Formats: sequence, C-alpha cells, structure tokens
Amino acid sequence: MTERISRIVSEIPETKVFGDIGCDHGYAAYEMLKRGKCEYAVISDVSAKCLKKAEDLLSSYVKAKKAVAIVSDGFDFLPHLDTALIAGMGGEEIISILKNAKELPENLILQPMKNVEKVRVFVVENGYRVEKDYVFYCGNKYYNLLTLKKGEDRLSEEEIEFGRTNLKEKSADFKKMIGEEIKKLLFFSENSPEKVAQELKSKAERLKKYVED
Repeated sequence: MTERISRIVSEIPETKVFGDIGCDHGYAAYEMLKRGKCEYAVISDVSAKCLKKAEDLLSSYVKAKKAVAIVSDGFDFLPHLDTALIAGMGGEEIISILKNAKELPENLILQPMKNVEKVRVFVVENGYRVEKDYVFYCGNKYYNLLTLKKGEDRLSEEEIEFGRTNLKEKSADFKKMIGEEIKKLLFFSENSPEKVAQELKSKAERLKKYVED
C-alpha cells in the first residue's frame, strides 16, 4: 500500500458500507476492512481486468461475504453505499461520475488529480458540506483531498481557489506548494513580455500572504 492511500484511508470515517469507485488495485478497500473501519466493502472499476487484481487482494473478504467486486462505470449497478471514495481521477471525470449517479452516499471522499476548483464548486452546489479540504505532499507530488458530508455549505472565492482547510491551517505542505508556485511565476516573468511579466509578478505577490506565518 502506498503512503498516498494510507493518508486517504486515515481520513475516511468509520462506516457500514464503503465503496471504492474506480478502485484500481483495491488497496483502500482492503485497508478499510483490515482496520475495521467498515463492515462491508464494494469495489468497482470500469475495467474487468483491473477489478480482478483488486478482487484477488480482497479474496478472503469476498469469501467471507464482507466484500463484493462489481464491474461498473461509476455508481452504476452498485448497492446502497454509506461512504464512497473516488481517488486518482481528473476532477472533470469525478464530476461526471457524480452527475450520473442515481444515488449518492452520505459521505464522499474525493482525491482529484486536477481541476480541484471545479470539484469544490460542484459538490457544494449539489448538496455536500466540506468537512476537510487540504493538500498533502507525497512521493514528490501534491494531492488535494476533500472529505464531504451531505448538507448545506457555501464557499468563498478564496476557498474555491485554495481549499478551506488550507486557508485555516496553512500546513507546511500547503506553504511549500504555494512557495514553489511563487518561484515558478517569478522565473517565467523574467523572460516574458512586459505585460505578461507584470501579471505574473502581481500573482506571485498576491500569493505571498499564504506562506507568511
């Protein structure tokens, strides 16, 4: 199991029926069952070949009727879920899966690889409250992680851009990410036309407040 999956699983609440949508190797569902964080796990993937790997990993739980593997595009053909994870996909793909679901769970844990701002807007507009929304650094990459629960919420423009928890806590990983972004902006400004260079410098200046203590 990767450090990324371990971090994600640590944020998933204890639940009755857990679903790992697009489960890949099935590590998250395996850990949920192993740690006793769910009573039953549903693993799904649009690829039967990929799903077979996850099913093999969870074979003892499948035999014990504590898990089931279902070939599915998103939430299609899945039973009722109390909590679902969608990780490692692009934000627009995650939104598409959520849009097409006939029923969504009480709790959602999302880890979009890009377009996180679009995901933030979509989930809040579609009946979810942001419990946590932060970035973490792992394996030389930054990952955004959102934990959501059904309920009303409203995000400011700043929260849409940066994530609510990042703004509140300003973790070391968040500051590191912003610091790297500032360096990139200033680097590219050096060889850009004057107007573009000024825009890049202005953005870098605007970001500085997020790395200050």
